[in-house]
Amino acid sequence: MQIQIEPLQMTPVRPVEMHAESHLGETKDKEVTKSFGEYLVDSLKKANELILDSDKWNAALAAGQVEDISQVVVAGQKAEIATQLTLQLRNRAVSAYQEIMRMQV
Repeated sequence: MQIQIEPLQMTPVRPVEMHAESHLGETKDKEVTKSFGEYLVDSLKKANELILDSDKWNAALAAGQVEDISQVVVAGQKAEIATQLTLQLRNRAVSAYQEIMRMQV
C-alpha cells in the first residue's frame, strides 16, 4: 500500500500593515515634521492675526460696542507680546547673520 503525498501549495505572503490603537493614547500616527521656514511663516501669520484682532477690538471700543474693557486689554497685550517676540527673533537672526559674515573662511 502506497500513500500519495500531495505537494504543498505555497501562497505568496503579502506584507500586511497592522494597526492597533491603545485606549491609553500611547499609539499615535506619525506626525509630519515642519521645516523651520514653515514654523516661521505660521508664527508670523499668527502674530499678524493677533495684531488685527487687537485692532478690531480697539475699533469696537471706540465705537462703544464693547461692554467689558478687559477683552480689549487682553487682545492688546497678546498683540504686544507677539510683536515683541517677533522683533526679538528678527534681532537674533540678524545678529547670527552678522556673526556668520564676520567669520573668516
